[in-house]
Amino acid sequence: MRPFDDATRRNIAKLCVNFARRAPADPALDPAAASLKHAAVAIALTGASEATETAFLLTRRASSLRAHRAQWALPGGRCDTGETPVEAALRELREELGLALPDDSVLGLLDDYPTRSGYLITPVVVWAEAAQAIVPNPDEVASVHRIALGSIEHGAAFDFVTIPESTRQVIRFHYEGRLIHAPTAAMIYQFRELLAGRQTRVAELEQPVFAWK
Repeated sequence: MRPFDDATRRNIAKLCVNFARRAPADPALDPAAASLKHAAVAIALTGASEATETAFLLTRRASSLRAHRAQWALPGGRCDTGETPVEAALRELREELGLALPDDSVLGLLDDYPTRSGYLITPVVVWAEAAQAIVPNPDEVASVHRIALGSIEHGAAFDFVTIPESTRQVIRFHYEGRLIHAPTAAMIYQFRELLAGRQTRVAELEQPVFAWK
């Protein structure tokens, strides 16, 4: 178990510093990268429901949203014009969950993940103090779940399958009898690998066909 305390924060911050983030593709050299819309999500670390173990926040998107309605997601969204991924992730945490976090809450960034629906998503790891109240915005968020880090570190948390439509493996995260797919599962998986001190790439992990639009 990883207690929700300053020692855990320092440890994860060190792991983020030591993570060799893959450099983003240069749009001038990669036309496909130039067509992608930039987005950011937050891997927001806080206390689990029992307030003793560190957890991250996972949301179920509102069914009224135009895109990816009712799907599982890390808090986040498209970057506004001139906005950095860090700025976008912190803004989305305020707008979706009412969490107003300072810049120094950011522990690090993971690899960008390109989606089939045309986005390039930057995961931003942030530390949310336990005193911060979570107030979901019902227009965007149907529910919020605290996922203890131990839930992603055991061997059966993820599996990989194939689909006829792609030669790439589809990653799935098993959560309380539900299947959560990429891009969310891929970014959580890379964070799991970071916690173990491994630098595992996930950009080639596939999404299910229903997430391609």
